[in-house]
Amino acid sequence: MTKTAQQFSEAIARCKKVFSDKMQDYGSAWRILRTTSLTDQIYIKANRIRSIQEKGNSMVEEGIEPEFIGIVNYSVMALIQLEKGTGQPGDLSKDELNELYDKHIGISTSLMENKNHDYDEAWRIMRVSSLDDIILMKLHRTKEIEDKKGITLVSEGLEANYQDIINYALFALIKISEEKQ
Repeated sequence: MTKTAQQFSEAIARCKKVFSDKMQDYGSAWRILRTTSLTDQIYIKANRIRSIQEKGNSMVEEGIEPEFIGIVNYSVMALIQLEKGTGQPGDLSKDELNELYDKHIGISTSLMENKNHDYDEAWRIMRVSSLDDIILMKLHRTKEIEDKKGITLVSEGLEANYQDIINYALFALIKISEEKQ
């Protein structure tokens, strides 16, 4: 396993643990959310990261790492909603949701591996702030696509944007972890 694959796997495991723990606490209450609401939740998290980076501190104890984890998990939720449609809390079993989580993380990981090959791990020279900016840009694109009811002329669809958001957030988690070492 390459260094990137190992780091990616470790970051995913952290995100999945939070997802599973929150499922234990709240169940699948998020199933009631439309993808537009999930996009807004992701935006709030990415915007908070930028705010903390620009101000240099935060008034709430949580730092930016939990926000990047939230971005990954909300993006996976959005992909599940796109696949299954908006539902009701409890309409999918915990096992089904875990399988769907793994499926969408797996698709995003394959995308990362392909792009990482083509871009020669360019993300490694990027700043965490740039990764967050790209996530914010992708969110603005996603909102535009949502407002246009998914109709695009040449652009990738919603799924591709959520997958990219997942990967940029995972890259940020890796970079933050490396900076701590």
